[in-house]
Amino acid sequence: MCRSRNLRNRLLAVAAAVLLFVPAAVPARAVSKEIVELQTQVQQLLDMVQRLQSTLDARMGVLEHLAQQTADEANQMTTTVNALQQKLSTQGEAVNGKMDTVSGQVQSLNDSVDELKARIAKLDKTVQDLQAQLQAMQAAQALPGATPPGGAANPAPGQEAGSPGVPAGGAAPGAAATQQAPPLEATMQAGVRDYNAGRYQVAQGEFQEVVHYYPLDDLAGTAQFYLGEIAYQQKDYAAAINSYNAVLEGFSGSAKAPAAQLHKGFALLAMDKRQAGIDELRELIRRHPQTPEAHTARSKLASMGVRATAAR
Repeated sequence: MCRSRNLRNRLLAVAAAVLLFVPAAVPARAVSKEIVELQTQVQQLLDMVQRLQSTLDARMGVLEHLAQQTADEANQMTTTVNALQQKLSTQGEAVNGKMDTVSGQVQSLNDSVDELKARIAKLDKTVQDLQAQLQAMQAAQALPGATPPGGAANPAPGQEAGSPGVPAGGAAPGAAATQQAPPLEATMQAGVRDYNAGRYQVAQGEFQEVVHYYPLDDLAGTAQFYLGEIAYQQKDYAAAINSYNAVLEGFSGSAKAPAAQLHKGFALLAMDKRQAGIDELRELIRRHPQTPEAHTARSKLASMGVRATAAR
């Protein structure tokens, strides 16, 4: 806008100089037709400059208005963005506070659960001790000629204690202690505790008792699984596969069946039976597709560069 004004001022100065110079240079009586035409052209030039200046002023006014409007919109947008950022920051702080509260509550709940587990373990140990004492009393009472508490056993009629054919203590000939089955739940829980504590040999004996005395119970399938786990930990993969097969064949509906099939596949891979292991993992995915074991099998096959399903 300043440039247009300078241009206009220069043109006006030139025109004024011409108008002043011509009459001064030429006498009035010598004014010719050319001078008059020149003055006319100069006046037309001045009019054009004024119209140009008016047009420029109008356009510059429009541009200034648009620039001011754009600046106002930008300021409004900045204010809106700042308000939104403040709102998001406030919400984020609120969420972080709630997360801290929830974390504290979860930690408190975990502590309570741990304490409850400890109390249950103590109670379970007490119950096991009572069961063992009760079984010992029952076994003593079941023995023929057993000595009752606080007294001595009476020998059979016509026989004295220590006489030929009568053992010391007055037991009848041929009397033998009958072996009773251990309590199922207590033996199974003891086996799991010993397994988790790394006492594999003790746990193995307890799981074998469950399988021996309760072969048709569902816990026998769980015991077979743990026997396989013990063998797997000891790198006896052949024995582990046999135990896993016992679970899959005799207890296919057991909750341990997916884990048994997964670990069977791992055992086969550990024995360098690659294709057999792959087939076992694929069979697990087919039979139990939504289980965590199936997810682990998919990850294992992917790490081996093998598809989870066989190509058709």
